[in-house]
Amino acid sequence: MTEDQSELYARISHSRTADEVVQQIELLILEGVLRDGDRLPGERELAKRLDVSRPILREALKELEGRGLLESRHGGGTFVADVVGQIFSKPLIELIGRHHKATQDYLEYRRELEGLTAELAATRATDFDRDLLTRIIERMRAAHASGNFDDELEADVELHNAIGESAHNIILLHTLRACYRLLTQGIFFHRSSVFNAPGARDRLLAQHEAIYAAIMAHDPEAAKVAAQSHIDFVAAAARDAERSGEWARIARLRLKQRDRAGS
Repeated sequence: MTEDQSELYARISHSRTADEVVQQIELLILEGVLRDGDRLPGERELAKRLDVSRPILREALKELEGRGLLESRHGGGTFVADVVGQIFSKPLIELIGRHHKATQDYLEYRRELEGLTAELAATRATDFDRDLLTRIIERMRAAHASGNFDDELEADVELHNAIGESAHNIILLHTLRACYRLLTQGIFFHRSSVFNAPGARDRLLAQHEAIYAAIMAHDPEAAKVAAQSHIDFVAAAARDAERSGEWARIARLRLKQRDRAGS
């Protein structure tokens, strides 16, 4: 176990029951410290860190698995389950993806969430939060400068997730993670179509820089305005990309029809 990992699991200081172990791990998941896919330490290490017996630890892990919060992989250990993905059911995700209205509603919803989240982050971000935001924005700048499109997209989502963590509101945190999951899966629109618009990458970087700067300056009003302006731009770019794609589809059909008629 690394030094950072050892700080996650505090020694159980009271009656050392399975319920106390369950509560500690539940809070780590709820507060976003442990994310889906994270691997827990091995049984021996974790029991030692929590200062509980291995039978008590096994009972707690079994309880957490039963609640759908952890999953055991044969020969691979115990992992945090995909609790974020379950916020939106598969049938709902498929339904959303088939209807255009959902895209605009999604962006309208995200606009309000992002504004509130950035506002809270500007007020509540700790030194650790600001250090993480700085590392991510520096990675975003480097990816932008080198033209590494995939890394820039990845840093984009990481930055928004980190802002969500900096707001220190559990409900906002998990709601936003679910929203970003749908975005990265391309349910609403392909982010590449937004990035590929003329001048979009430079404008998107400037928008992220503005949100970051406002949070670092502890300016909640500016952070909210910057975050909502960013979503307004994304919404407009998504509409333009969709319209351009539809125009291209119609033009292609017209050309095929003319070719067919002339043959």
